[in-house]
Amino acid sequence: MLDDRRLAVLRAIVEDYVSTGEPVGSRGLVERHQLSVSPATIRNDMAVLEEAGLIAQPHTSAGRVPTDAGYRLFVDQLATVKPLSSAERRAIHTLLDGPLDLDQIVGRAVRALAQLTHKVAVIQYPSLRVTRVRHIELIELAPARCLLVMITDAGRVEQSFIELPIPLGADTAAVLRARLNQATAGPTLEEAFGELDNLWRSFAEDVRPAVRAVVDALKRIPKAGYQERLVMAGTSNLARASADFSSFMPVLEAIEEQVVLLKLLTEMTADSGEVAILIGRETTQAGLEETSLVAAGYGPGRVVANLGVLGPTRMDYPGSIAVVRAIALYLSRILAA
Repeated sequence: MLDDRRLAVLRAIVEDYVSTGEPVGSRGLVERHQLSVSPATIRNDMAVLEEAGLIAQPHTSAGRVPTDAGYRLFVDQLATVKPLSSAERRAIHTLLDGPLDLDQIVGRAVRALAQLTHKVAVIQYPSLRVTRVRHIELIELAPARCLLVMITDAGRVEQSFIELPIPLGADTAAVLRARLNQATAGPTLEEAFGELDNLWRSFAEDVRPAVRAVVDALKRIPKAGYQERLVMAGTSNLARASADFSSFMPVLEAIEEQVVLLKLLTEMTADSGEVAILIGRETTQAGLEETSLVAAGYGPGRVVANLGVLGPTRMDYPGSIAVVRAIALYLSRILAA
């Protein structure tokens, strides 16, 4: 267990290395930070940190750089999160305020994440697996053709054109619409399937084939939407940070595998809205060993999807945490409105 002074030295090394990208020496720490000890004491402290695997000496430089374990301890010891600047708050307000549909909300949010953090930003669309139904509309287009529209509480709008075996009729369509909304109010659509399976039994026999066709179409909607969508922005930010990677191409190849990023985001955030961080080899993914991922869940009162930023391990963790948390909160409020 490190004492407070050595934790302060580690924190200073991380902050200086993130700021400059240059290995940090003892004299520079004394000059830039109020550590109230001599360079010799700092060198002794750095030797202890190095022996603990928290910092390392690259090449023959006299300075030290944080290791993955050092970054992890730094992040775990963060007492406060860096507050957003006035410019950052204005940027988020400007990009996300106003009436927007889900595509616009996600598109603007991912651009804001990338612009404010200078990292690769990723946002998962709300999943139909966990969202709830806000409203179902059934619109007759012709005697034996209708449009089924489902709006989720996370802002997703799904629709399906249905060819009916027999005409449904305006009165039956109105009753069916009401009963579908009643059956799907509260639980997720999947959870409501048991009741939907038996819904046709409450209708007159002559219209049951049409009712079953509508219910079957509704049940197909989440299956069609199971392919999770991930939106990305700021890939060019990685190119600007290429000096932080021993090899740049494996990182690009890894982030092109969206399934990998989706898996990481989902496992990191689970059902929690708290910010989670994977550093370096904690990602356990080939190509991402020199990156860190800062992520959070968002949703209307509960987590329905995830977002985050990916960059080199030499990143501004307090600043990235603040922006990821703020964007997640904004999205949650918008979807809950």
